[in-house]
Amino acid sequence: MRHLTCVARLAVAATVLTVLAACGGTEPAAAPPAPAQPTEAAAPTEATEAPEPSAAAPVDACALVSKEDAEKLAGTPLEDPLPSGETCWFTGPVSGPVAQVEVHVGDGAKKILDIDRDLKHEFETLSGIGDEAYLEEGMVFVNVSGVWVAIRLVRTDDMAKYDERLTELARTVAGRL
Repeated sequence: MRHLTCVARLAVAATVLTVLAACGGTEPAAAPPAPAQPTEAAAPTEATEAPEPSAAAPVDACALVSKEDAEKLAGTPLEDPLPSGETCWFTGPVSGPVAQVEVHVGDGAKKILDIDRDLKHEFETLSGIGDEAYLEEGMVFVNVSGVWVAIRLVRTDDMAKYDERLTELARTVAGRL
């Protein structure tokens, strides 16, 4: 029964994340004001400011976990990846078996971890993977240099048998970050 409840929670969380990703999650930004036209040419200033460093390029979730990686984790063939924002979805074929691998990168991955902690899920700390890594039933989290990745496996059998595969995939992903 605990497994079914967990699967139900996973399905609800996946749906919420999909809706948030589809909606963008925020109000659209107002258009920037038109630049003012100077009436006189301004004299150049002696001190010039260094340009601000650009934000790090977002990490492609589908590049972190290949289709082959996802199929090895799930133990079954999967459809081609479906990217959606900072998430990549690998689903099982409609002919079965039931399988799905989700890869979440960035703030969404960290939020899933925070929610699961609030729900008092049980975690195992994984040593030697990234800056920090945690395993829970059907899911693994890894942090490398402030970039969080969450990998969720959905199957209808005993999730404990996938712990080693989840741990190895976390190690692989940490090496790719």
